[in-house]
Amino acid sequence: MSNAAVSGLPIGRGLLCLIVAGAAWGTAGAAASLVYRASDMGPIALSFWRCAAGFVLLLAVRLLRPRPLRGTGVSQPLGRKALRAGVTGIGLAVFQTAYFAAVDATGLAVGTVVTLGAGPVLIALGARLALGERLGRGGVAAVAGALAGLAVLALGEGATVRPWGVLLALVSAAAYSVMTLLTRKWGRDGGADAASTSLWAFAVTSLSLLPFALAEGLVPHTADPVRLGWLLMYIAAVPTALAYALYFAGAAVVRSATVSVIMLLEPVSAAVLAVVLLGEHLTTPTLAGTLLMLGSVTGLALAEARGTQRLSA
Repeated sequence: MSNAAVSGLPIGRGLLCLIVAGAAWGTAGAAASLVYRASDMGPIALSFWRCAAGFVLLLAVRLLRPRPLRGTGVSQPLGRKALRAGVTGIGLAVFQTAYFAAVDATGLAVGTVVTLGAGPVLIALGARLALGERLGRGGVAAVAGALAGLAVLALGEGATVRPWGVLLALVSAAAYSVMTLLTRKWGRDGGADAASTSLWAFAVTSLSLLPFALAEGLVPHTADPVRLGWLLMYIAAVPTALAYALYFAGAAVVRSATVSVIMLLEPVSAAVLAVVLLGEHLTTPTLAGTLLMLGSVTGLALAEARGTQRLSA
């Protein structure tokens, strides 16, 4: 039985979920930049409010949507639900916080290229060793092309590398890799509920980040609270509640290495928004890196879809 049959989500729809999630994640950086311009909010407090508000939104959707009929939908033991939510929530907290710390320590370019560059490599190795998934020659070429594009995109204008920041970025990449591999494993085993995983993972993440956010300063000072409120609501709704729900749904049915490469759409959409909304210049490295990564993501998604068609034939 295919993994799509177990989870109930077709592979094609899972790929679409991941593409939308990756593009939505890319808007978070531009929105965060606007938050920093409008207030003195720190990165940990922003991450806390992002997850806490995302939890509230997902909880509201869960309470308002019709309940499935008895005997339909996904059923999991309570202990398994708690374990999955706890592990995912802690992984998400480490992933986000270590990434923000890496950016602060060594800059946005290096923090991004190490975190998102190490992610596909760690996931590909983990998927091969733990899940028995193979990339194939086309997949290896796509991962290599995506990493090359990411390097050109992030380092094309030159950057300062600091060892402590690189170490933090590797910690972030490791947490992201574990989260992705476990989501894939749970999807293959059956009983993966993307909506429930997202909801309770955000609750765990919010509780984990709360003491650090309190130490940093939970309530920001701003001269424009209305604008700040709309920005925080957008971050909570689109690149958080929506994007992570789509990510967990797609990651449960799509090969882990494919997931990691498609998620590299995040820096692509971030680069586009930096030019369009923040007034940054479109440089040759930005354009070249974006084209390389888009080509790799497209090729790997098509290969995944063709492989699924062959298996179902």
